[in-house]
Amino acid sequence: MGGSGGSIGYGWNPEKLAREVREAEQRVQSEAFKSELAGLISSLLARINDRDAKLVQRRLKEITDALSGVLADHIDQIFGGSVAKRTYVDGLSDVDCLLVVAGDELAKQGPKATLNKVAKTLADRLAGQAEVSAGDMAVTVKYADGLEIQLLPAARNGDRLVIPSSRVKGEWSTVNPKKFQEGLSKYNQQCDGKLVPTIKLAKAILGKLPEAQQLSGYHVESLAIDAFKNYTGLKTPAAMLPHFFEHAKERVKLPMTDSTGQSVHVDGYMGEADSQARMNASHILGRIFKRLSNAAAAESINQWKDIFGIDE
Repeated sequence: MGGSGGSIGYGWNPEKLAREVREAEQRVQSEAFKSELAGLISSLLARINDRDAKLVQRRLKEITDALSGVLADHIDQIFGGSVAKRTYVDGLSDVDCLLVVAGDELAKQGPKATLNKVAKTLADRLAGQAEVSAGDMAVTVKYADGLEIQLLPAARNGDRLVIPSSRVKGEWSTVNPKKFQEGLSKYNQQCDGKLVPTIKLAKAILGKLPEAQQLSGYHVESLAIDAFKNYTGLKTPAAMLPHFFEHAKERVKLPMTDSTGQSVHVDGYMGEADSQARMNASHILGRIFKRLSNAAAAESINQWKDIFGIDE
């Protein structure tokens, strides 16, 4: 009795000790998972951002010089680089340069004529240096070293700038790229520089969907700006990515407003509020959010890899 009472007096509690050991093990496991997840995300972003920025700028100057006489202006994009190396525009932040064509006649002929004019001029003047191709929205210049430059022809419509529509072929869509950049830069800074990487990761996930289910890149960027205006959570891509999809699954149900100067047509391809297209998109975004939440709760790197379509 005395021995037992002495043990209790000294605070010996096997259950408490076991619980503390389990909690300590969980903390170690959690920190190890966070470190491994951060490494995975860094690796993904390294692939996405695998470009020589100085070389891109040098090539852009060559391109704009080659288009002398065709251009009225050009706008270099500070977040340039196509995420998926595609031949169409993933979003305004993925475009290396907006090419504002000179004169009204070319613009009046429509986006296709403008795309063809830019592509033909570059193909002639960069012959032997690069392959030039025109898609539905953008002109891609591919150099022998593998570097691709993505160019978005644009035209003036009064005091507005128009670019080829992402969803309606042969139509122009109004944008305000400088205002959009200002908004993206502002909220990226507020998020300690993590908003742009989060957008790129979101696009990488959405890019695995069938094309009919994908949102336009410009729409994704606009949703991200909306999602992180008043964000107070952890400023890491691992934390911000689930927040984006949680916010987007509700926000996508309503048309985007012109809050940062982006076109009111940024998501016009989805129709009116609560349209079938919007509800379908909401379901898909919600499903991705749930997968991300489950992967985080289970601390499963394999589940995260599966979301990004990584097999190794």
